[in-house]
Amino acid sequence: MRLSPYIFFPGTAEEALHFYSDIFGGTISDINRYEGSPLENITDDKQKIMHASVSFGNSLIMVCDATHDKMPPQGSNIQLFLEFTNVKEMNERFIKIAEGGKVTMELQDMFWGARFGMLTDKFGVNWMFNCEKKAESSPNDQVNKH
Repeated sequence: MRLSPYIFFPGTAEEALHFYSDIFGGTISDINRYEGSPLENITDDKQKIMHASVSFGNSLIMVCDATHDKMPPQGSNIQLFLEFTNVKEMNERFIKIAEGGKVTMELQDMFWGARFGMLTDKFGVNWMFNCEKKAESSPNDQVNKH
């Protein structure tokens, strides 16, 4: 699994994306806008970023433009994004981290081809869980690796 920050911006995600890319010498990828997505009706500016990322070294920063009604207060606009390669492991960790906290989105299959869910743990830390369906290895693959 890999842990990455996911930062919500009040309409300045694209500017921040280029800023971080320039500073860290990163590569921008996965720029998805609200326009043309199933979420396009939740924002007035369809060109705002629904999801994008910049990678550098072994690091990844993901960003989005939060909709006006979903923008977290400044200072709490960062979520920790866990990328899994195994759905079973993701499910187990999701359940454990959720204990005493609040699930804000149950784990479910999403339109981008992954299983995804969100929660706030008992310490107030926001987490996003993601497992790309193509990244998940089969049980036979796990046996062959040991």
